[in-house]
Formats: sequence, structure tokens, C-alpha cells
Amino acid sequence: MNFPDLPVDQALHLKAKQARQCIRSGEWTTHTSGLADGYVQGNVVILPEALAHDFLRYCQRNPKPCPLLAVGEPGQAKLPALGADIDICTDVPCYRVWRHGELVDEPTDISALWRKDLVTFVLGCSFSFEQALTEAGLPMRHIQQNRNVAMYRSDIATEAAGIFHGPMVVSMRPFKAADAIRAIQITSRFPDVHGAPVHMGDPAEIGIADLSRPDYGDAVDVLPDEIPLFWACGVTPQAAITQARPEFCITHAPGAMLITDVLNHQLASF
Repeated sequence: MNFPDLPVDQALHLKAKQARQCIRSGEWTTHTSGLADGYVQGNVVILPEALAHDFLRYCQRNPKPCPLLAVGEPGQAKLPALGADIDICTDVPCYRVWRHGELVDEPTDISALWRKDLVTFVLGCSFSFEQALTEAGLPMRHIQQNRNVAMYRSDIATEAAGIFHGPMVVSMRPFKAADAIRAIQITSRFPDVHGAPVHMGDPAEIGIADLSRPDYGDAVDVLPDEIPLFWACGVTPQAAITQARPEFCITHAPGAMLITDVLNHQLASF
């Protein structure tokens, strides 16, 4: 994936529809952290209808990493509940195509792969609560550095459903102690986009050996006076896909999300 030429400060203030147009035209093919600030972003999983029920149960049993925002009708590329003009075949900056659990391609358009039996799932993304953190004076280092958020496979097991099982993927953001407490309070208001962290402090306690080597995304510095906070992450289904090895499925590339017309504040529970 290539970084776009659009300046970061301009990208932050794009409206959702404008951002999708940039993505649809191929102008934006990288991560969407900070893009179209204020709008809900979603993780994407597209599966054959024969597997959709199992995956729906997997999401229901694992709401922290897999909070459901929308489920499409079989064969329908539109998601009217999230945006009137959304086309799931073109509106994700970078997709991942999987065959038998192996990543085989990362296209920017999946129109040629679309089938009448495919069902789209959109899951909440932690990029959505980042607005509330920033507004509270808690800046995100990966946004400051124009990087994707760091994501890691933990040793926290998810609850299996049908063929789907595997470890929870977590995203990490470092904060000073007082800011970490505030970050926990703020994100607990957003259960539809992962809610409060699942862990804070020593990464080894959840099976992460080296913060400088994320499994997905980009590493950021954790300063000596900072505490790493770990949130459940919507890349978790991709870890489950490598375990389940379905014949065919499509996901977003980690960090390259679907931008919806839903506003972040609409997801706040209080």
C-alpha cells in the first residue's frame, strides 16, 4: 500500500462521502487512522453465505473484538444502514483475499471477485473512539507520526463458533499513567467499537514478546514513563480465518477501514 499525496491536515477534515470517493478512485490506498475525523470506521469480513451463520455466532460470542455494526444481505454490495452510497466492492482502501486460510492478494477493488452468495460483516473499529480521546487532550502517537496503529496477536483465546476460533488481536496505544486512567474511562463509553482496554501494562502477560515488532500495523515508541494500553481489535477475525481456513473469503487490510456516514458520538453509550 502506498501513502497518498493528500496532506494529513486536509485528510482529517474530509467528510465521509468525500473520503470514500478518494478511496473509490484509488487516491487513498493506505490506512485510514485519522481520516475523515468524526465518522465511524469499520472492519470488514466478507464470507460465503454457507459460513455466515457460524461467523455471526462467533461475533456474538466475542463482542469485545468483534462488535457488529452491520450485516449485509447475501449478494448485496450495498450497506444502506451505514451509508447510502457505500459499495463494499470499492470503498475499502485495501482488501485482503484469502483462500484456504492463506493470504493470496491485496487488491484495491474486489468487483471482479464479487459473488451472489457473499455476505458482508462490518465490525466496530477503535479508530472511532480515537476522536473522543483526542478531544480530551490525549493525542494518538500513531496519528502524530502518520502511522498505522500497532496490532498484536495475544494469547487471549476467543470463544469458538463453528469453524471459527483463535487468538484475540489487540491494538496498542501508550499513555502516561494519569492519561491512561482517563483513556480507560473514555473508551468504556464506546462498547460498539471495542470499549475499554482488555489489558494494560506488561505485554508479556498477554503473550506479546516485543512491542517493537507488531504483527500488523506499525510500531510506535513507548517512552519510559508511559504505560501501554491494549484494546480488543477487529483484526481478530483474520487470525480466526487463518485457523479456520475457509475456501474463500475477503477482509480489509489491517488499518484500511470502511468509512461510514455514522458519527462517532452516535455510538457513545453515555
